[in-house]
Amino acid sequence: MADWIPAQVIANRHWNNDLFSLSLQANIEPFKAGQFTKLGLEIDGQMIQRAYSFVNPPQQPVIDIYATRVSEGLLSPRLHALTAGDTVFISARANGFFTLDEVPQGDHLWLLATGTAIGPYLSILRQGDVWHRFRKIVLIHAVRFAADLSYQAEITQLKQQYGDQLIVQPFVSREPSPLCLTGRIPQAIADGQLERHVGLTLQPEQSQIMICGNPEMVRDTKQALEARGFIKNLRRRPGQITMEHYW
Repeated sequence: MADWIPAQVIANRHWNNDLFSLSLQANIEPFKAGQFTKLGLEIDGQMIQRAYSFVNPPQQPVIDIYATRVSEGLLSPRLHALTAGDTVFISARANGFFTLDEVPQGDHLWLLATGTAIGPYLSILRQGDVWHRFRKIVLIHAVRFAADLSYQAEITQLKQQYGDQLIVQPFVSREPSPLCLTGRIPQAIADGQLERHVGLTLQPEQSQIMICGNPEMVRDTKQALEARGFIKNLRRRPGQITMEHYW
């Protein structure tokens, strides 16, 4: 049972018709970048809840949650409709192991995401420690339309701050878009297109890879990497692939 506390909505930013970000104020316990919380609303006498990753780094007091409205969903349309001053319930304690603590050392860190799963990576990148651990960080974000590429100002700020240490490569699958790759992440790994485009080689000896997003992408990307000699990262047997399904 989640340890619910009230959170006040500070702002609700609508990126497009369905993607939105809630800015919340609540007295939650400390969390680690990459972890998730739960949001809930009482609907027809029941607490309807769902897990959402923190987008904000732990040192930032305002909680930032990135979500998509599912038209037939019970919770997300109501969250999408919240405005400043409204109240939503949040779990006081964070959960999850999709954190840098679980990632072995390496030279290069590849962060692969679809849709709203870019959220935990933005928390990790803005937390700060990651820049001391890896020489190069590659942020890959795959979406359907260019309008789904949210948080561009935050990503640009990271690029300005860390320069060539950060490589950003978006994928847009349903329309042509400048500077974006088309198709799917697993195929771009399998045929070498991703490496050619970013100018960095995927090698088990130096690369750590975090994968977060829809289960199909996570599964297929894992298979493409395993064909290249990568193995799943386990506490009892460290590897190079650390994964999180996003629903």
